[in-house]
Amino acid sequence: MAIAPGPDNMFVLIQSITNGVKYGLATVFGLISGCIVHTSLVAFGVSAIIKENENLFLALKIFGASYLVFLAYKVYKSTSQIELSSDNNFKISTNQLFKQGFIMNVLNPKVSIFFLAFFPAFLFNNELNTITQFFILGFIFMAVSLLIFSLIAILAGQIAEYLKQNKSIGKFLKWLQILVFVGIAIFILFS
Repeated sequence: MAIAPGPDNMFVLIQSITNGVKYGLATVFGLISGCIVHTSLVAFGVSAIIKENENLFLALKIFGASYLVFLAYKVYKSTSQIELSSDNNFKISTNQLFKQGFIMNVLNPKVSIFFLAFFPAFLFNNELNTITQFFILGFIFMAVSLLIFSLIAILAGQIAEYLKQNKSIGKFLKWLQILVFVGIAIFILFS
């Protein structure tokens, strides 16, 4: 599931290309940290409540999608000039990207529903506490995702070297970021 192209993969890819490996990895750590929240929600049954309450589920979807549209607007208002130097002259910090990744993951109720739908099928021991099993499965998912997303960030950082020689690509990447944010928002709302 982590290898399959999706919104999180694209977000990591774009941040890594635009800002560099270090910034892509900050995004990865934010996304992975959000999975702790979803694992806890599933383990303690809150996701089932969200799934059963259509109004709450819709409100979470709208809030999550609105946040992503807000991020797209921020990118739209920014310059399309991309600075890929190593002198820490970036407009966004690793802390901000960590927070964006975390919030993006936590505000996506589809992740909790995914965990709720698949994790029960992989419970592996009748005698071990169910909560413990959910956390084991959550941490396995997080470890695999961390590995895959980190590889994406590192490989995308290599692409950044190419971009240093082709400065005109900045406008394309700016609009690609906007499309990714808006695309994820639409995916959250209508899937």
